Amino acid sequence: GPQGGGGGGGGDMGGRGGVGIENLYPLIENLRNPATRDVALQELSKERETYEDLAPVLWYSSGTIAALLQEIISIYPMLTPPTLTALASSRVCNALALLQCVASHRDTRALFLKAHIPLYLYPFLNTFSDQRPFEYLRLTSLGVIGALVKVKVDDSDVVSFLLQTEIIPLCLRIMETGGELPMTVATFIVEKILADDTGLNYVCKTYDRFATVTRVLDDMITEKSPPPRLLKHIIRCYLRLSDNPRAREALRQCLPEVLRDGGSHFGPAIRDDQNVRRWLATLQHNLGEGSPAVGAAPLPDMPGAGPGH
Repeated sequence: GPQGGGGGGGGDMGGRGGVGIENLYPLIENLRNPATRDVALQELSKERETYEDLAPVLWYSSGTIAALLQEIISIYPMLTPPTLTALASSRVCNALALLQCVASHRDTRALFLKAHIPLYLYPFLNTFSDQRPFEYLRLTSLGVIGALVKVKVDDSDVVSFLLQTEIIPLCLRIMETGGELPMTVATFIVEKILADDTGLNYVCKTYDRFATVTRVLDDMITEKSPPPRLLKHIIRCYLRLSDNPRAREALRQCLPEVLRDGGSHFGPAIRDDQNVRRWLATLQHNLGEGSPAVGAAPLPDMPGAGPGH
């Protein structure tokens, strides 16, 4: 292609130990041939941590992304009814691992988004089967979306794209029904979306959206005894919601009891964590029972949000 075909000079794209990325070119070639693709996927996904500039080479080499998308599309028929085998799941997850590397690289992230590649993963997030191959598929797909939001980007392109394509309902469903790991990654994605002003304003635009998100967070914290790592993401979601004046008003009514007493309900892993104590103290401060924030109209459609409320 006009961008330099094979990804440009491999000399300065070395991996650890000074081994040049050109050693991977034969494997990347093999991705294009369906007969050699499976082994190439396995080998490349093992190497992806070693070569930090693998992503541009995958993106700009001819036919590579098309081959990865072909792998993804080929398992759509196995989603309903659920017939995905462990072998097929493992193979497509190797392809997803390579896409994750493209999603997280500074030079390819925007291109990855512009090509709307995350949309190819949404059918995987929308599966309901709790068989292991499906759980693994959802977790790996969430990892790709997580890689997009993980890096602090100055523009809101990623968040806007995810909001427009309705990622929040998909994440919320996994937060309600998933195993511990998918649940944790899905909550992390929601937390990162809220961290961006566009995301926070979107969730707090109507009472309905706000209530849908907080109902799921509430269920997780009160019904599921989340482990410390997941609990921290949940607390940070509440803390961020409390930055919005209108959500603050609603949270005064609906914040779970366990978050109101500085964390004394939680085990020592959380109770004695200085960060968590600081977050809970800030949350209390934000919801301070003092006067409501100036100009903080209740969220639209909020029950009892009529005049004089």
